[in-house]
Amino acid sequence: MAHGDKSGYTFTNRLVNKMHPSRTGRTQTERADQTRSRILDAAIGEFSEHGLAGARTEQIAEAAGVNKALLYYYFKSKQALYAATLEAMAERVVSRSLASLETGRSAGERIVRFALNHFDRIHSQRAFQSLMQQELMRLREGESNALKPLLEKVFRPTMRPVEELLAEGMRTRELIRADAWQMMYAALGANVFFFLSGPVMGMLLSKDLFSRKALVARRKAAVEYLGQTIFLDRRHGARVAARVLRQTPMPKSGNLKTFEVKFK
Repeated sequence: MAHGDKSGYTFTNRLVNKMHPSRTGRTQTERADQTRSRILDAAIGEFSEHGLAGARTEQIAEAAGVNKALLYYYFKSKQALYAATLEAMAERVVSRSLASLETGRSAGERIVRFALNHFDRIHSQRAFQSLMQQELMRLREGESNALKPLLEKVFRPTMRPVEELLAEGMRTRELIRADAWQMMYAALGANVFFFLSGPVMGMLLSKDLFSRKALVARRKAAVEYLGQTIFLDRRHGARVAARVLRQTPMPKSGNLKTFEVKFK
């Protein structure tokens, strides 16, 4: 090839482009994914704070750093954006919940980790809890709601493996023999009741039950209680509880004001 002959370069360049046809497309796709992600992150905050009816797409677009036209390019309507927001939150919850059930540990330990993950999710992922409460209110009022897809995307994928783990734990005699659903109510229901009753109990006890120090103490007590109640061998349960707490730092708490009770 003569020096300065660009035909070879052009041929090589075309060949490379054929070998990597998606390089430019991939960059564009990555940018589009990042934009969509920013919109969803902004929507999570707006919808969890104001609900579907009160949320403003102008605020979401501004928070995401895009204009309304671009927002509606990715999401054709406010309802479509709301549905996508719920789905995005559901995927995050399922991913973290299932991670707490990863193999390599006994069935009992995975149940304890799942219960602790549930506790941490309530106080650290307030956006999801707020959206769930709003959907429950819409269901109670007989309004159209998104609970059914949430049941399929969040609760069914996580409850089924938990049921299987409880059965395994009972079969191997690590866990006490009891109704599986009652055990789940005891483990997860206690978490929910603590946060729902926290404002009133705090007034009765003259304590801030949602302070960092109080939350650390409550999650520790919750895990240690499970170690003493669902395991046949309480010493084994105590060791499991201590290991789970040691290996699972408490995440930063979110905004807990949705639990606040205001009295006139």
